[in-house]
Amino acid sequence: MPQMHPTQPISIGIVIVAAGRGERAGAPEEGPKQYRPIGGKPVIAHTLEKFIAWQAARQIVAVIHPDDKALFAKAAGRLASAVPIEVVHGGTTRQQSVLAGLRHLRSKAVTHVLIHDAVRPFIEHELLDRIAAALSDGAEAVLPAMAVADTLKRADAAGTVIETVPRAQLYAAQTPQSFAFEPILAAHEKAAAAERADFTDDAAIAEWAGIPVMIVEGNADNVKLTVRRDIAMADNRLSSAVLPDVRTGNGYDVHQLEPGDGVTLCGVFIPHDQRLKGHSDADVALHALTDALLATCGAGDIGDHFPPSDPQWKGAPSRIFIEHAARIVRERGGTIMNADVSLIAEAPKVGPHRDEMRAKLSEFLGISIDRCSVKATTNETIGFVGRREGIAAIATATVVYQGARP
Repeated sequence: MPQMHPTQPISIGIVIVAAGRGERAGAPEEGPKQYRPIGGKPVIAHTLEKFIAWQAARQIVAVIHPDDKALFAKAAGRLASAVPIEVVHGGTTRQQSVLAGLRHLRSKAVTHVLIHDAVRPFIEHELLDRIAAALSDGAEAVLPAMAVADTLKRADAAGTVIETVPRAQLYAAQTPQSFAFEPILAAHEKAAAAERADFTDDAAIAEWAGIPVMIVEGNADNVKLTVRRDIAMADNRLSSAVLPDVRTGNGYDVHQLEPGDGVTLCGVFIPHDQRLKGHSDADVALHALTDALLATCGAGDIGDHFPPSDPQWKGAPSRIFIEHAARIVRERGGTIMNADVSLIAEAPKVGPHRDEMRAKLSEFLGISIDRCSVKATTNETIGFVGRREGIAAIATATVVYQGARP
């Protein structure tokens, strides 16, 4: 990674502009485009992660619409950030929203500010380093931009071409547009006082205020997600780059047998001359499978969630435990793909009840029965199982979590 130029020590604040409604993205029922998912996470979460991980960021201000507080909290809630992220409400225009963010940064003792569109999630640290180096060298305003490669035409109101516009020295502007803090704040305040609301970006305000704007090479991937097709393409790009997050959990449990009238295994009661001893219904199979599910997301074990010392679980059906574990998995973004239980017992015979057990697992876990397996074997009269002193169970669960890298 290129090192920042050491000429002038700077302290950089970030303004993420995220108050727009995104009308051009269509499908308003899907919400503002900055909160729509790409690669399993909201657009704005990807953008924030890039700046959080950037070495030079000192403070981040997200400017959001007042109606989006819950959406932002959900998008940013799981981001681990050593960089402070604060939220302010924007105005009816982008220009008003940027000014709100700048005013909030005024008390944060930053020397420079980067103003970035939330819907440009593919910003790279290499570009941010180029911008920071230019600011460190004394530039008052830095604009990342790409030289225009397409032939440009000017047309009249009827759509008839009037002329071909020379593309030499023409550039397509990107963000983050970056500035010495005090001059750009003063320029925005001056534009607001003059009731000038016709500027299309912050660099245009800087130009109007007489601040020289320096261009640095942008990045072709630093695209703005504007229409619905842009969001779909971004999702495809990120989804194909994400490793499949497949996790496997194992569980083991054993319960002692004592004289009784039957045992419950995988939620099915089987008449028998013994019963399983335990605080709940002692369903050894479901207890093992509960542990296997919890293991896929590091959520502890059955004893953490349902302590055997707690009297409320005395005699409780173990479907409570397995359904609780399945709910935790889903809340953390997991999809249960397969559940496999092996029972080790001399008696009773499991085979006649296998399909009913699989049906119960399908019901408890909310997955199809073909993804539920129940097997049984004896211990060949060896050990405590062989002596009919207890029944053991081994369970394996396979869960796919929303795309993420380890």
